[in-house]
Amino acid sequence: MCLKQALDINHLVSYIYSMKEIHIKVSNISQKQWANLLIELNLVKSTWKKFGPQITIRAKNFDRIIKWGKKTHGEDTSDIDTAIQRHVGKGKDKF
Repeated sequence: MCLKQALDINHLVSYIYSMKEIHIKVSNISQKQWANLLIELNLVKSTWKKFGPQITIRAKNFDRIIKWGKKTHGEDTSDIDTAIQRHVGKGKDKF
């Protein structure tokens, strides 16, 4: 085995071991809590990006939930799924 092949194999092995993966299973969570959890994870992802980690988040309707979470007051929400708006705003006016 030549030196270049050995270096390439060592680089590949160190790359494989540097990848970390986590699976989170959440149960007994409301739709609003689920949306908030995804928004918080996305904030961690964007904040940590400048320090090196590249985080990938996969969840059902993730892009729509993040888009809903980033909207400002008075912004047009017609392009965001109404099911997300309906569930997240539920129970807000209880006293």
